[in-house]
This record gives sequence, structure tokens and C-alpha cells, in this order.
Amino acid sequence: MTFSNYGVWSSLLRVFRGIRSLGDFMSNLHELRQTIARLRAPDGCPWDQEQTHESLVRCLIDEVSELIDTIDRADLPHMREELGDVLIQVYFHAQIAEEAGLFDLEDVARDVNEKLVRRHPHVFGDHARLDTAGQVITKWEEIKAQEKKHGVPSKGLFKAQPPRLPATMFAEAAWKQIVKGKLKIPESAQAEEVSEIAEQLTEEELGRRLWVLAAAARARGMDPEGALRRHINTVITDVEALNQDD
Repeated sequence: MTFSNYGVWSSLLRVFRGIRSLGDFMSNLHELRQTIARLRAPDGCPWDQEQTHESLVRCLIDEVSELIDTIDRADLPHMREELGDVLIQVYFHAQIAEEAGLFDLEDVARDVNEKLVRRHPHVFGDHARLDTAGQVITKWEEIKAQEKKHGVPSKGLFKAQPPRLPATMFAEAAWKQIVKGKLKIPESAQAEEVSEIAEQLTEEELGRRLWVLAAAARARGMDPEGALRRHINTVITDVEALNQDD
């Protein structure tokens, strides 16, 4: 065997190994899909048969929360397990939808893949190269704004947020839209206090303040999540009113 032929055979061997690995990967995903379908079958598991999209919501929240916990603790061995539990939820919802004749897992994968390709024209298209994460986010938002929305249509100045979005994330999203839209800010948003605190705020101090407020709310029998969500809605209402003529 000549040296050049050896190089060709080495390349082919790597390709064949890659194909075998891909086959194993696809078979594992296919087996999981079959397992979920078997559990939902008439002679399957009574508990799995009874589940609906609605009944599985709490399971999905719990599994995602457990995954986040492994990430926070940098617990990679258990992160693998929790990723699997989240994957079960994806397969489960897709199976229920397939049984109803709505869509299946292939549809889900195809849609999200097409979206990823569509929103990365600098990688998959003929768009000029983007050099920073900031440029990528800006382009992503531009493309997203052009696409047909399948969620709850927005009313007014603020984009609709998922109703189960944690209140702190809801607050972040609302403030981001106020700043991004260069909207007039009402007193309820306390912009001056926000700026003063932000100048010297550290992640450690942020955690301490949130802890104190959450613990104090518990001591008083108050719901911090609900209180923050109600105040955010007040701010949004005030912003809408202040900017309605602009």
C-alpha cells in the first residue's frame, strides 16, 4: 500500500466510524420514541395512557428545575440524567400530538432545525460574517420580527410573555423592552433607583438582596412571586398609558 493510498483508506475508515456512531445515535433516539409509544399503547402503562399535555405541565417544570439545579452545581454526571428526563417530556408531548393527528416528533425536529438555519444566515446563507455575539443577537431579533408568530399576539408596546415565566425573568423582559424601545418611563418603574443600584450592584449583593426580600415575604406570609408580577403589570400599564400618543 502506498502512502497516498494509506491516506485515502484512513479517511474512509474515519467516515465509516462516523456513520456507525450516527447509526447508534439514531437507533437510541428511535428506541426512546418506540418506548414512549409502547407505554401509551392500549396494553401499555395505565399512568402513561392517562397523561395529557395539561397533566404533564408540572412534570415538565419539575424536570427542567432539576436540570437547572445540576447546572448550578456543575454536576455534569447527573446533568446527563436530567437532560434525559427533559428529553422524555419532549418525546411524550410529541407522542400525544401524533396520536391526535396534529404533528409528530419529526415535525418538531424539522421545524426547529429550519428555524435555526433560517436565523443563522451568516453561517448557512450568504449573509456577511457576524463577528460578535451582540451582532448575532441583533440579526436574530431582526429575522424573528419578520417571521409569522405562532404564539399569543402582542397587544400594545410589550411583547407577550409566557404566563408561567418566573416573575424575575418577567421583570427583566419588561425592563429590556422599555430600554430597547426608548419608551417614556413612569414613576412606578423607579428608573432613578434602578440606575443608582445598578452602578454598584454585584452578583453576590443581588443574591443577598433577593434572599432577604424572599425570606421577609415568607415571614410576613406574603407571596413574593405574585407581588412582583402584579407590580410588573402595573409598570406595563403605566408605560402603555404614558406612551400611547407616541
